[in-house]
Amino acid sequence: MIRIGNASGFYGDRSAAWREMLDGGPLDVLTGDYLAELTMLILGRDRLKDPSLGYARTFLRQMEECLGLAADRGVRIVTNAGGLNPAGLAAALGSLTARLGIRTTIGYVEGDALDRPGALAANAYLGAFGIASCLDAGAGVVVTGRITDASLVVGPAIAHFGWTRDDLDALAGATVAGHVLECGAQATGGNFSFFTELPDGGRRPGFPIAEVHADGSSVITKHPGTGGAVTVETVTAQLVYEIAAPAYPGPDVVTHLDTVRLAQEGPDRVRVTGTRGTPPPPTLKVGVAGVDGHRNAMTFVLAGSDLDAKAALVRAQVEDAVGKEGLTFTRTSTEFGALLHVAIHDADARRAGRAFSSAAVELALASYPGCTLTTPPGDATPHTVFTAEHIPQGPHWAIHPDGTRVEIPPPARVEEPSAAPAGRSPVRTSERPRGAYGTRSGDKGPDANIGVWARSADDYAALTGWLSGERLAELLPEVAGHPVERYELPNLWAVNFVIKGLLARRDWLDPQGKALGERLRARLAEAP
Repeated sequence: MIRIGNASGFYGDRSAAWREMLDGGPLDVLTGDYLAELTMLILGRDRLKDPSLGYARTFLRQMEECLGLAADRGVRIVTNAGGLNPAGLAAALGSLTARLGIRTTIGYVEGDALDRPGALAANAYLGAFGIASCLDAGAGVVVTGRITDASLVVGPAIAHFGWTRDDLDALAGATVAGHVLECGAQATGGNFSFFTELPDGGRRPGFPIAEVHADGSSVITKHPGTGGAVTVETVTAQLVYEIAAPAYPGPDVVTHLDTVRLAQEGPDRVRVTGTRGTPPPPTLKVGVAGVDGHRNAMTFVLAGSDLDAKAALVRAQVEDAVGKEGLTFTRTSTEFGALLHVAIHDADARRAGRAFSSAAVELALASYPGCTLTTPPGDATPHTVFTAEHIPQGPHWAIHPDGTRVEIPPPARVEEPSAAPAGRSPVRTSERPRGAYGTRSGDKGPDANIGVWARSADDYAALTGWLSGERLAELLPEVAGHPVERYELPNLWAVNFVIKGLLARRDWLDPQGKALGERLRARLAEAP
């Protein structure tokens, strides 16, 4: 087997995790995922200020402490921290190794960047064979730009076992392991619905490890003595995160998530087997990051009586000050009273900036009784947008430690994924399911997904017979009016919902859909 750990799930994750993973026990490879969709926008703005940037600078600081330790212990490092400039990060790492006197070799992957006029960044999601090529050439560190997150695990497995593009089941199995690892501590109890049941209450979950075998099966685990837990449910929670149909397309393989089987093998050890793969699609997903105007927000605290009248007065006063265009008003209840969130979206950074926020603060002594705001005035921020498109599969390039540039050809065998059935139509019953259900939700570009899993076969049967897309919209009013796709994953006792276009709303207070699952859990408990 090959033992692959993860030390980062996003740009800004626990900075000490790289050292913790290297000190915690044996590893063959340590990966780091930095490239959420929002990160590409951040890196795009960095590159506008300084063309030599565009990569995750925190990774360099982490490597200053950890690169020598990894080299001493024979642990190879694979990361997408190269972002929009993998060559730049590879060069910076070369300078770091020279300064510190560390003997290691660095390779990198490029070919994902595309030209889209007006965009901050446009990048194709590459596969894993470029990573494998660099590792085969002896790289101790491999840096990439935009790849699929799971490729961080699939690439080392390809290099270790010598898989080819025809080893579809093995590639699919490693993709599942990569999907479980890619968000770090989310697989070991982070953001877990039943966090109160974890041994340490979820205070400091460790980072995950995948022991990948030659057939693509794996065991998900973590270092001994670290927090959180690895259970069938913590792994299920990550498996249903940010997915759509069970046929999960990637650049190297379509992974059929409805074939995955999980089994608790021992404490903090979950075996993943049965994954089937079919040829990849003929196209690559492209993420296009851009800016659509500017945003700002101020929050008024409403207390006591006459809350409706107080909110109406604020609305009139703010509209008088800056005009109605681009304003939204959202009220939430609290034990103290209510919060009135006033947001603005405008192409003019000045109107959306201090002109708006200072006008709100100026009402402090001239508005409703008890007027108070939660923040001082602030500048507007760019309103970032992320859209997806597709291009035909094409080559990318692996740059080996000796500077050799190797073309990685696209897969010769491709297929359009067959349309997966959305699961049987639920039987609408009047009585909601009684069991306890876990959820995990997230973003897929402008769409949101909510995965719901049951804790027993009977509870799963009750869930699939009751929770339709229609009923989801009854429980979560914000879903109403949006197309909902519903998919069943019986091996996982799970149902996945994809809500189309939900996250494209400018007034949305949960822009990445992270809280949707917990809102649904609360509504399930309340439903008659």
